[in-house]
Amino acid sequence: MNIYLQILFCFFLLSCNSNKNATITKVNNLEFEVKTDSASWLDSSRNRLIPVAFYSPIVNDKIRNQQLVIISHGYGENKPGANKSYSYLTKKLASKGYFVISIQHELPTDDLLPLTGIPQVVRRSNWERGAENILFVLNELKKIKPELDFNHVNLIGHSNGGDMAVLFAHKYPNTVDKIISLDNRRMELPRTSQPKIYSLRSNDQPADEGVLPTVEAQKKFGIKIIKLPNTIHNDMNDRGNKRQKREINTYVLGFLSE
Repeated sequence: MNIYLQILFCFFLLSCNSNKNATITKVNNLEFEVKTDSASWLDSSRNRLIPVAFYSPIVNDKIRNQQLVIISHGYGENKPGANKSYSYLTKKLASKGYFVISIQHELPTDDLLPLTGIPQVVRRSNWERGAENILFVLNELKKIKPELDFNHVNLIGHSNGGDMAVLFAHKYPNTVDKIISLDNRRMELPRTSQPKIYSLRSNDQPADEGVLPTVEAQKKFGIKIIKLPNTIHNDMNDRGNKRQKREINTYVLGFLSE
C-alpha cells in the first residue's frame, strides 16, 4: 500500500511540474477566433506617441501562461499602418492562443531612414528608438496585462524591424526569451543561447558581412538560420502569396513551440 501511494505521489508531482509547459502546447492544438484592436500610447518620458495594434484569441476562460509576441514591422517610409501589414502572421499567432501586439515604429513627422552611408552608423538612432519603443510597450503591458507570461517574451521583426528586435536582444538579453528575425540585414545577430535566436532568410537580399553567425557558431549556440528559396525580402509581409505566408507561419509557430 505504501509503495502504491508513493507511485501516485510521484505522478502527481510530475503532473504539477509539467503543467505550466503543457498549457500553451494544448492551446496550440486549437484554433480560436481573433479579436483585433488598436490604440496610441504616449511615452511621456520621450514625449512620443506609439500606435499599437492588438491581436488576441477570443476565449471563454483566460489562457494560463499565455505567451506574448511583439511584432516590429519593416520600414514603410513613415507611412501610418505599417504595423498592420503582417496580418497573416499576427492573426495566425493569435488564433493559436498567443497575445500579439504590433508596434508602429515610425511616425509621419520622423526623419526618413537614411539610404546612404554605413547602415550600422546612420540607422543606429532609428534602431535605438525602436528598441526603446519595444521596452516601453513591454512595460505598459505589464501594467495592463499582468497575467501574461513575461518570462517568455517573444520578439519578431522584419527587415529594419528585425534590426530593432535584434538590437533589443543585445541591450536587454534577460528581458526576452526568443528573437525571430525575418530577414534583418544590418544588425549582427547575438551569438548566444539565451535568448534563443532564429532567422528566416529571403532568397534575394543577403545580410551584411558579420550579421549572420557561422555554421560553427550556429551549432554552438543552437541558433537556427533557415533560407526560404521561394520568398523574396519584400514578400515577408502581407504582399506574399498564400504558400509563402503558410511557410512562414509554419516555421514561426515551430520556433515558438520549442
